[in-house]
Amino acid sequence: MRYEIRVEGHMSETLTSAFPELDHVVMSGQTILFGSVVDEAHLYGLLARCQSLGLRVLEMRQLPESE
Repeated sequence: MRYEIRVEGHMSETLTSAFPELDHVVMSGQTILFGSVVDEAHLYGLLARCQSLGLRVLEMRQLPESE
C-alpha cells in the first residue's frame, strides 16, 4: 500500500530523517511524506511518530498503486 501524509509547515531535514522509509516534498506551506506502508501497524506507527514529534497532520490518504 502507498500512502501520503500531509503535515503542516516545512519539516527540517532532522525531522524528515525520522521517516527514513518515506520520501518527502515541500510545497504550499506543507510537507508531504509519501511511500510504501507495509501494513496497518506500520501506518499507525507513522502517525504516532508524527504525534510524538509535535507535527500537525492535515491529511492522510491511500494512493493508487503504480502499475
